[in-house]
Amino acid sequence: MTTTSSATSSTTPPAPVAPARPTASGLRDNAWVRFGIRRAGQLLVSLWALVTASFLMIHLVPGDPVRASLGMTAPQALVNARRQELGLDDPLLVQYWHYLGDLFSGDFGISMSSQLPVSQVISQRLPATLSLAVAAFVLALLIAIPLGALMGVLTRGGRAQRTELGFTTVSVIIGAIPDFVVCVILVWIFGVNLHLLPVAGKFGLDSYVLQVVALAVGPGVILARILRVEMIAVLRADYVRTARAKRLPAVTIYLKHALPNALTATLTLSGLLLSGLIAGTVLVENVFAWPGLGSTIVSSIQNKDYPVVQAIVLVYGVLVLLINLVVDIALALLDPRSTIREN
Repeated sequence: MTTTSSATSSTTPPAPVAPARPTASGLRDNAWVRFGIRRAGQLLVSLWALVTASFLMIHLVPGDPVRASLGMTAPQALVNARRQELGLDDPLLVQYWHYLGDLFSGDFGISMSSQLPVSQVISQRLPATLSLAVAAFVLALLIAIPLGALMGVLTRGGRAQRTELGFTTVSVIIGAIPDFVVCVILVWIFGVNLHLLPVAGKFGLDSYVLQVVALAVGPGVILARILRVEMIAVLRADYVRTARAKRLPAVTIYLKHALPNALTATLTLSGLLLSGLIAGTVLVENVFAWPGLGSTIVSSIQNKDYPVVQAIVLVYGVLVLLINLVVDIALALLDPRSTIREN
């Protein structure tokens, strides 16, 4: 009996093994790959549309840009030679192909007014614009985060209704004031009357103050209002009630549990804020004679210097696209589940 049982057991085929199920980390890795491919594809399509629009810009402008840049009294022979030099006599597709090739090689052309390479003009003016926009972005966050979080804590659950009414009224008024009006007010108070700060040029750290404040105050209070609403919603969440039930200190609950979750919801708006600040530098730079891309593009439009206008529009567009990409990646890192659900 024992021998037969052993033989039977030795000849019994092994039980089938269930196929291994993909692990959660494997699914997550696949989701990240799909996320990266999708975002890269969107970026490439957006870049192609931006480059095409910047190329068509010079062809959609009424009149002859070469004649406009050289003047109405310029000899026709000089105009024809200039058009041939710029390749404007070639077929449109040929011009587009050459334009793409020049962009890939870093050649933005030659300025019609200064006869300098456009890339040199951009490299000289871009740092001033970026420094102004980044400084304004930091100041806007320094205004929005403490103010929005504090107002959310003070006005949660219908508390301090007068404080809520005052904050809402003041923030709406400040956010509705146009940037150029803010610039004029700041110049009149701190430049003309008090003589405390310079109102034109870029000569030191004090020359940043008025421009940065003019850019940051409006977006800062608007973002503070949004953060206040998010903070109130987070404070009603179950995990905050659990933290209170554990008798954790109020500072720990607000700063460690509530504020990070409220900030996650406003991250996308912060990215849009930075994009808006970069575009808003055009107005502020012209009011304060700031030597950046904003003042350069206005003077180039006035001088009919279309290669410079094309390049600056392209640079602004690329900056906005890159900021949006960084925001998408940051959101995916903070909440990977949203990335997996999208796929």
